[in-house]
Amino acid sequence: MKLFTTLRSAARRRAAYNRTVAELSNMSVDTALDLNIFHEDVHSIARRAVYGR
Repeated sequence: MKLFTTLRSAARRRAAYNRTVAELSNMSVDTALDLNIFHEDVHSIARRAVYGR
């Protein structure tokens, strides 16, 4: 049962990561620059937000 719980948790985190990347990628350039978010940083920001690394 623990394996399924671990897999489900990993799938949820991956889905959250994908949603975060999509949201950051679809942000307008003006808004992103106001927040000091550059296109090259989107994946690392999403990774830190979801996985804490």
